[in-house]
Amino acid sequence: MIDRAQSVPITRQCQMLDVSRSSVYYRPVPIPEEDLALMRRIDEIHLRFPFMGSRKIRDMLQREGYGVNRKKVQRLMRLMDIHALYPKKRRTSLPEKGHKIYPYLLRDLPVVRPNQVWAADICYIPMARGFLYLVAIMDWYSRKVLSWRLSNTLDTEFCVEALEEALYHYGAPEIFNTDQGAQFTSAAFTDRLKAANVRISMDGKGRWIDNVFVERLWRTLKYDEVYLKAYETVAQAHRGIGGYFDFYNQERPHQSLDRLTPDEAYAGVRDLSEAA
Repeated sequence: MIDRAQSVPITRQCQMLDVSRSSVYYRPVPIPEEDLALMRRIDEIHLRFPFMGSRKIRDMLQREGYGVNRKKVQRLMRLMDIHALYPKKRRTSLPEKGHKIYPYLLRDLPVVRPNQVWAADICYIPMARGFLYLVAIMDWYSRKVLSWRLSNTLDTEFCVEALEEALYHYGAPEIFNTDQGAQFTSAAFTDRLKAANVRISMDGKGRWIDNVFVERLWRTLKYDEVYLKAYETVAQAHRGIGGYFDFYNQERPHQSLDRLTPDEAYAGVRDLSEAA
């Protein structure tokens, strides 16, 4: 057992590396190699066809020669925390019992400035052996990734750490929008938002469209970085993903931002509402 004196350096290292403390003790997930390969393929299909549910993904896998039934596809999709993008309430986004659900505040709201609305989401990151979860916090107006964390478990801690970092570096947004996942409905997460006087918004049934900006981020990250690498360690994943987010924020122009980078849009280089 690690005593408190020993844990302090570990905590400081995690803060410096932007890695959840639980990830320091990461070991390869004891999942069969064939299941890890199947999860990688499910992730690829989902990114290409995000509207497909477990039935259609099963059908595609069977056509490719995988001997898999729908029950197994469903189990792996739950483990990966992925779901079809169509109007329905997903099981993995249900709050924990007793967690408060907040109203949806973004209906017909024009988002016209940085720090007006932030959003957060979690995605699955495949590794050479095992996998990680990634949480990112994004500014809606500029698409800038404000903070992120990696973890080997779907706990609340790494989400709160990402939130703390974003608030520290960029101040508080007016509204923070998430789905109804247990990590975001937890008191640890919502209490921190309330302490910063942030209005909390949560997607309701049929509001999947509000996650499209972050889903696009996951797609570009995986195609441009994650799928091209086979991370052996958390440190390798951290370096690769961190380097990509630096490129995404600082160098990658976005057509939807009138060819500005997220950093430029966040800094107000040009009013996007008036851009030609």
